[in-house]
Amino acid sequence: MFVVTAKVSKTKLAALVTLLIAVLVLAAVLAAAKTGAPEAADARNGETNEARVAFITQQGWQVNAEPVQTQSVKIPAEDTEVFRRYNELQKSQGFDLIQYAGRQATRYVYEVLNAPDAEGPVYATIFVLDGRIVGGDVTDTAPAGKMQGVVQN
Repeated sequence: MFVVTAKVSKTKLAALVTLLIAVLVLAAVLAAAKTGAPEAADARNGETNEARVAFITQQGWQVNAEPVQTQSVKIPAEDTEVFRRYNELQKSQGFDLIQYAGRQATRYVYEVLNAPDAEGPVYATIFVLDGRIVGGDVTDTAPAGKMQGVVQN
């Protein structure tokens, strides 16, 4: 058996203890930050109608509280031009449907009440998969209407 001894001054020992405490405090702060992160992720909670309406409202849209349509849809697995263009819109607002290709999602459509310059009915559509909002858009259904992201940047 070996015994190792070291002579450490009180100043070095105090510095070592202070460093150890600083590392522990930093670890606690990082752990607290990780614990707080799901709150931001919860902004995309789509489990309940209230959560979905709250998400749309947080984006600046006012909608009727009940969806006008609820439908099960399959996110395309084929890489078509239309899907690519739609997914570019999704990517511009922090979503990416590619990772859900081929999976079933629920599509909720809400009537938008505060669309500026709308010439026809305007609808907010969001897609929910496993209780999370994974995509969405706002569409003006007028002949010259446009589609934009539900997340207003």
